[in-house]
Order: sequence, then C-alpha cells, then structure tokens
Amino acid sequence: MNATLAALRGHPRHLVLAALVAGLTAGPLATPPAVLLIGLAAAVLAGRPVLALVAAVAVLAGALGAQARLHALDRTQLPPRFGATVTARVVLLEQPRPVRFGRTALARLVTDPGAGERVMLRIGQDVAWPPAPTGAIVDVRGRLRALGAFERHYARRGAHAAVSIDAAAATPLRRGGAMGVVDEIRTRAERALSSGLPAPQAALLRGMTLGQDEALDARTREEFRVSSLAHVLAASGQNVALLLALGLPMLAAAGLGLRGRLTGALVLIALYVPLAGAGPSIQRAGAMGAATTVAALAGRPASRWYALLLAAAATLLANPRASGDPGWQLSFAAVAAIALLAPKLRHALVTRRVPQALADATAMSAAATLGTAPLLAVHFHQLSLVGIPANLLAGPAVAPITWLGMLAAALGQLSPLLAEPLNALNAYLLAYVGAVAHMAASVPHASLSW
Repeated sequence: MNATLAALRGHPRHLVLAALVAGLTAGPLATPPAVLLIGLAAAVLAGRPVLALVAAVAVLAGALGAQARLHALDRTQLPPRFGATVTARVVLLEQPRPVRFGRTALARLVTDPGAGERVMLRIGQDVAWPPAPTGAIVDVRGRLRALGAFERHYARRGAHAAVSIDAAAATPLRRGGAMGVVDEIRTRAERALSSGLPAPQAALLRGMTLGQDEALDARTREEFRVSSLAHVLAASGQNVALLLALGLPMLAAAGLGLRGRLTGALVLIALYVPLAGAGPSIQRAGAMGAATTVAALAGRPASRWYALLLAAAATLLANPRASGDPGWQLSFAAVAAIALLAPKLRHALVTRRVPQALADATAMSAAATLGTAPLLAVHFHQLSLVGIPANLLAGPAVAPITWLGMLAAALGQLSPLLAEPLNALNAYLLAYVGAVAHMAASVPHASLSW
C-alpha cells in the first residue's frame, strides 16, 4: 500500500488529471456532499499540502465543468410540444437498429420546432421506412414525446426527445460540410466491404471492420453475444489497436523515425475514424488510441496511463454522460487492458516460438477480451462460460479479417472492384469466425444469467 501511494505521489500530473476525471465523472451522478468527499479523498491521496489542494480543486472544477456542459447539452425547445403530432425533416445520424417490436435510430431535426436538436426515432414494425443511407435527409411524421424508461441511453447520445414514427419518406437531399464528406467515405467503404460477398458475410465484415452490425440477423447477433465474441462487432479500442499493429510496422519498414511513425499513426487514426462512421464509439476509441499511441512510442509506461487519462478527460468534457455509456466503458477497458496485459501475453507467446504477427494479434485480442468481460457481464447480465475458448479459437482470425477489411475499405475509395480479391480471401476467415461463434453458442449452458 505504501509503495502504491509513493508511486502515485511520484507522478503529480497523473494524480491531478485523475482527480479531474473523477470530478467529471461524478458531476452528472453525485450529490454535492459526495463530490466534496471525492475531493477530500483526492487530497488525502495527494499527501503534500500544495498537491492536495490542487487535486481537491481539480475534482471540484471537473464536477462544476460537467454540470455547466450538461446545462448546455440539455437546452431544448421540445418539451412544450410533447404529445403533439409533428411533421419534420431530419438528418439520419445512423442506420436504424432492430429492437423489440421495431427499430430505433438517432436523428437530428432540420426543421422547427427544435431545429438542430437530436431525437430518437421509434420505428414500429408496421412503418415503411425508406432505404435511406446515413446522412440522408428524411421527412417524418409522428408523435413527439419524452424518452421512455428503456430509451434513456439515447439521452447520453444527446437526444432530447423521441418521435414515434407514423410515416416516413426519403428526400434527394443529404447533409453537407465535413460530415457530408464523411458520409461519402463511409458509403464507398460499405460498398467495398460488400463487393463479391454473400449478404451474411458482408454484414459480418462490415461489423468487424466498421462496427456496423445493424444488418446482422438476430440469430448471428445472439450467437456472438453468447460466445462472448460480440466485442469484435463493435468499432472500439481493439480496432484502433489492430490498425496500429498493421500500420506501425509498415511505417517502420519505410525507414521513418519515432516522430515520423507517430505522425503516421495519428494520420491513420484520423482516416479510420470517419471510415468507421465517425460514431461516438469509434470517436472515443480514436481519441484513446491516439493518446496511447503517443505514450507507447514515448516508451514510458507512466506516460501511457497519463495519455489514457487525458483521453478520458477529453471525451468527458465533450459529453459528461459518456462515462455511463457501456461503449465508453468498453473502449476504455479494452485500451487499458491492451496496454497492461498485451505486452506480457505477447512475450509469453513469442518465447514459445509463436510467430511475431500472430503473437501480436492474439495478445491484443485476448487482452481486450479479458478486460471487457466483467463489463459485458454487468451490462448484459450474462456471463459466458465459453468466452475464453471461443476467443482463443477466433482470436487468430480477428486481426487478419480486420486488416483485410481495412485495406478493402481503403481501396474501395477508388473502386469496389479493387476490394474483391481481399474480400475473397476474407470469406474463408469470416466463415471460420462465424462457425466458432455458432459452435460455442450451441454448447449447453454456454452462458449464465448474471
């Protein structure tokens, strides 16, 4: 205990930044007395009087900053219209996701009331939804209402209300600006990842490469969940880590020095985030991946944790409710686990004469699995008994699938035909991972309720 305290107090910047993150996390959740107690705890941990004062102030500043940010995010004109039927034009921010008795999607209002505000679209099974891509502008009619008890997670994504859709119609319009360019990049990537593949495998490849699992059928989604392989279908810290595992050796082989590799890695992340849809999950993963890359190339373990704390602070400043989002927690846990466990696992594999590339991929996949398993059990109330063997079996194929998918998405910016040879190779790996998920989920008592 004394050694841990000494190590913590030996890095005052880390301690103060951790106190700020604690304040940002507590701001939306804790009462003022609880925030004061957290500030007192930070002061006690700091030890030295000046550092103790700075740490306590950091906690309070984080909590106050979170409250101010939430006040700005929650500003809305919609509550007076709750219960009314509205006709509005919206920008579709994501593809509708299947839920019980229909689908839901996040959208932004283009027309008043509430132009510029985000809403959740509740699309019933009997509603004909047009085949609109992300970024398309859609005309909708429906009842405006408050978010329901099981829809509150959309509030963490900025939604101020829900619209129960009665009718919808596509328009030829698309959003413009930087996000319009992102939409075009993503559309070309999706087309490339579907080129030459059967629909089920194309949906699985888009999920593993871009985190887009909306097109997966319910049985496949359930098999990946029960087998504890669902994390490979989400664009997260693991995707960014695999991107860097592919890109950094190439940058080193090109003869680039430390600064050149660092710059190249950041450029790769900046390109991949819009390629993967620029959603909140991959934005967080990109921020964390960029921060940990800077620290990893610096070669100091302490710097890695400082970078991870810095990424957490940045994402919480943007949205203080992010800490309650399972995606934020899973991204953070995956990156932290990779930083903490992957080097040891990689070393153990290499000493047993496992090829370096295979050891890297297996170590990162296993570390991410171990780091996220407790959170998956907490959030989804299931503890997979086949998760470790399933991930060990599927792990060696996850990295090649993701790498081939990333290359196919990049080549697809020129032409989908260029992606077909890579997709043809990927078809065998995708079939293998799908078979692992199916067999693992078919084991009796493969998961337990938690």
